[in-house]
Amino acid sequence: MESDQLRKIIEGALLAAGRSLDIGHLEKLFDEFQVPPRDQILAALEEIEGNCSGRGFELKRTGSGYRFQVREELSEWVNRLWEEKPKKYSRALLETLALIAYRQPITRGDIEEIRGVSVSSEIIKTLLEREWVRVVGHRDVPGRPALYATTRQFLDYFSLKNLEELPTLNDIKDIEEINPELALELAQKMAEEQPQATSDALGELSETDVHEELVSVEDSIDSDTADSDVDSNLQTTENHQETQ
Repeated sequence: MESDQLRKIIEGALLAAGRSLDIGHLEKLFDEFQVPPRDQILAALEEIEGNCSGRGFELKRTGSGYRFQVREELSEWVNRLWEEKPKKYSRALLETLALIAYRQPITRGDIEEIRGVSVSSEIIKTLLEREWVRVVGHRDVPGRPALYATTRQFLDYFSLKNLEELPTLNDIKDIEEINPELALELAQKMAEEQPQATSDALGELSETDVHEELVSVEDSIDSDTADSDVDSNLQTTENHQETQ
């Protein structure tokens, strides 16, 4: 198949899907004996990404594959397509999600110990219903509490390719010097409720609000052990996600 035709097929599929498609999904677009080599598909994706340069949308790689989305810097205008105000989540929910993201896999009891307050069942229910977190196992202690970790949907929603793209705790602490980095984007997007077909719209939290939300979590984590804990927990969770 000619590269130009392959590129058009992939572009059409990504536009029609309105969600991330991985290489396996793209291969299924073709008959068994017409499937292009993977390196040819990857080359087509690279060409598409280059063609998006300077345009209002981009080809973004997420945890589940590739998708088209509106460029983040245009969200101020694109958001006006939706009349409803984005839903803002509570500080407790944001802190809970941030702790799961950085300390996963983690139990509800661990979260409560770090935050110093109980975690509402409604918060856990909301995160599970949004498919941002899931139960990946149970700790082998009395009561066998559930271990929570983030999902591929979490990666997709926040436009992350993998967990290693999360900002470090030091980056979050120095968020006012980041303009703009993922730390700001992460907390802002946690506070919104918008369709995900073509754009990840930004929420309405101010930079000061975002700083307070995330630094309050960072201050609860022992700075001497946070980085090593994050590295080991990220590797554990990525192994869980690869089995989905």
